[in-house]
Amino acid sequence: MSNKYVRLALAVALLGLSPRAGAQQPERVFRIGYLSSGTSSAASDAGLSAFRQRLQELGYVEGQNVVIEYRYGKLENERLPDLVAELVRRNVDVIVTSPDPPSIRAAQSATRTIPIVMPGTVVDPLQTEFWDKQRRAPLVVSLAKPGGNITGLTNLASELHGKRLELLKEAFPRISRVAILWPRAQQQAQALKDIEEVRKALNIKIQSLATGSLQDFEGAISEISRDSPDALLVARSQVTLNNQHRIISFATQRRLPTIYAESEFVDAGGLMSYGADTRDLYRRAALYVDKILKGTKPGDLPIERPTKFEFVINLKTAKALGLTIPPEMLFRADRLIR
Repeated sequence: MSNKYVRLALAVALLGLSPRAGAQQPERVFRIGYLSSGTSSAASDAGLSAFRQRLQELGYVEGQNVVIEYRYGKLENERLPDLVAELVRRNVDVIVTSPDPPSIRAAQSATRTIPIVMPGTVVDPLQTEFWDKQRRAPLVVSLAKPGGNITGLTNLASELHGKRLELLKEAFPRISRVAILWPRAQQQAQALKDIEEVRKALNIKIQSLATGSLQDFEGAISEISRDSPDALLVARSQVTLNNQHRIISFATQRRLPTIYAESEFVDAGGLMSYGADTRDLYRRAALYVDKILKGTKPGDLPIERPTKFEFVINLKTAKALGLTIPPEMLFRADRLIR
């Protein structure tokens, strides 16, 4: 080989080894904002932990190619607009909200461009509670094709209260008065309509109590203490999640058979629960985030319903309360805590 070709081959080889030629483009770091109307707690963080785990399985590693900005309203809903404004200023790529209406509405009001993902909203997104008050129209056009910048999942919260009443009555046939802790007054009215036929068929009277704020919650506990219902149903709200141990202790002290919408309460010592699998909803929310970060428009992603439900019974709590759960119900339970 001539010297000319040798020199040319060496030049090409050196060029291939040069830092400029071999350098790779740095991997993009995505920024996710998480907005909650409540506080960080064992109950509320169970879903968030599942969300983060699923993100990792999809290839997103916190501190490497994704950063999550956490903002908690601490049950002070008036703080939410400022908190979500901080996320907008941080140029997050997507906002994930807690399932509760205050955080969802705050995100919707703050931006029409940043994608928003709901991991199992407790309210039908087409209800007037989510309407754009200026246009007097829903911000979600339909569940199949939401349009706009919001998508995610619903957890069928209000649709399952009738089933929870049925389970209470089946387990404890003698009950006739059930106190229900609802998230907020607006949802309380709609949910009462949804369970009216079930209530009548079971011959149950309802003591309806809203817990949209800590003050409401304190009043509800006082009413239950005074009126002594036969059983208790606890719907999901940030207030009930953040007062999980207090509710469980209260029900235990008063020997109240109680059914919860969240299995986390039963894991913490509550009697039983029935509802959509919260961890599964958050894991599925991570798939929405993945699709959005890869370029899919949120308005093209249908709002989905839950596919996994859990009926959980804590046998240790039943024994402590002196309650006997019928064997057929134990057989139907998805999970028993012994």
